[in-house]
Amino acid sequence: MAAGFSHRFDPTSLREYDIRGVVGKTLKPADGFAIGRTFGSLIARKGGSIVAVGYDGRTHSPELEAALVEGLKASGINVMRVGLGPTPLLYFAAFTRGTDGAVMVTGSHNPPEYNGFKMMIGKKPFFGKDILELGRLAAAGDVVAEGAGKAETVDLQADYVARVAKDWDGGERKLKVVWDNGNGAAGVVLQELIKHLPGEHKILFAEIDGHFPNHHPDPTVPKNLEALIAAVRGSKADLGIAFDGDADRIGAVDGNGNVLFGDQLLVILARDVLREKPGSIIISDVKASQVLFDEIEKAGGKALMWKTGHSLIKAKMAETGSPLAAEMSGHVFFADKWYGFDDALYAGVRLLGIVARSKDSLAAIHDALPRVVNTPELRFDCDDERKFVVIEEVAARLRQKGAALSDTDGVRVKTADGWWLLRASNTQSVLVARAEAKDDAGLERLKSDLVEQLEGSGIAAPDFEAASSGH
Repeated sequence: MAAGFSHRFDPTSLREYDIRGVVGKTLKPADGFAIGRTFGSLIARKGGSIVAVGYDGRTHSPELEAALVEGLKASGINVMRVGLGPTPLLYFAAFTRGTDGAVMVTGSHNPPEYNGFKMMIGKKPFFGKDILELGRLAAAGDVVAEGAGKAETVDLQADYVARVAKDWDGGERKLKVVWDNGNGAAGVVLQELIKHLPGEHKILFAEIDGHFPNHHPDPTVPKNLEALIAAVRGSKADLGIAFDGDADRIGAVDGNGNVLFGDQLLVILARDVLREKPGSIIISDVKASQVLFDEIEKAGGKALMWKTGHSLIKAKMAETGSPLAAEMSGHVFFADKWYGFDDALYAGVRLLGIVARSKDSLAAIHDALPRVVNTPELRFDCDDERKFVVIEEVAARLRQKGAALSDTDGVRVKTADGWWLLRASNTQSVLVARAEAKDDAGLERLKSDLVEQLEGSGIAAPDFEAASSGH
């Protein structure tokens, strides 16, 4: 135990998948130093000596990164600084340079005042209990003796771009593509990547700007895709691709301006992977459409429904040997030809290859998917202590009724009409619900079932107004 070091994090900043907060309030440079000091100690105690560090384009990221690096060095860790860029660039460094750990300073898709730290040990995500343990060790001052690590800056952008472009498999067919960088951290890398791809490419909001002056950096919200949709329609492009703030999540629109949701994208990507790897396990989270799981089976794959959360999905992929997974939130994970981490630039290139090789447009592929009606993800307040209890109560009542129930992550109930889901968020004091049916009448019945179960546990129903959305 090192003398003189002890640090308490704001408890709200210790999340399931990362450490995150509002800069200047629940997250400060001192937290960055403490993460470096404690995480570095964990690495050192495992016999490790080198950690890769990157940061996104937020205004406070350089200061937080500098504090993090000082903490790592004080633990005797040597730091490979990959600089400003998307989170997948840091993951690429960890996988190709064999580092003992990696930390990305990023606020991801959160508003500009937020920032955070995503971590890996070896090639595995550092999350859940690991993060709580890091908080405990920091508070106890349980770190290795003061060391004197060194920091080295390494530019891996050209290597990363070349490796992503290497898997372009659309031949010489020239597509017209609009990319929406959303002022996120992928800007410079993306401008290099499109030089390696055939076709005509236009980037919206390429400049990296942590204020996100044009729209919020979350491509899963249709409102944030309005500029991309207008540009795709206006230029008669084949498709548009959007990223979140650190480019580990993808959004896409077809040539008609229709949004493709995470589960719809996975259908298209999975069919392609399964042609070469029939019988493979393809993973998605419990929020995904039944259409996805049915289409995976139809294409000769084994569909696996798993818990929501990019770290949980990555761990399940490694365990099952799955070549491909995706979440509704736009995280796409290729272990087919790639490294198994979530990377929107790579997923974008693979999607372009599929469209370039197809006799059909992306719009035609989208239009041919089975039609269902569903609610978007409905989130409503529920106390942290109560939210998991509610799920247990609902599950117990449903089992008593003999319902067809999956309890992989919350409760997902399958009926003759479709399905509905209720789960507790891992990151917020909310319950999350979703329902899907073949028609509006079925959706109304499912919503009634959900409301009945919520009322049985004394929880007010979410606002379903304008919630139905066909996809």
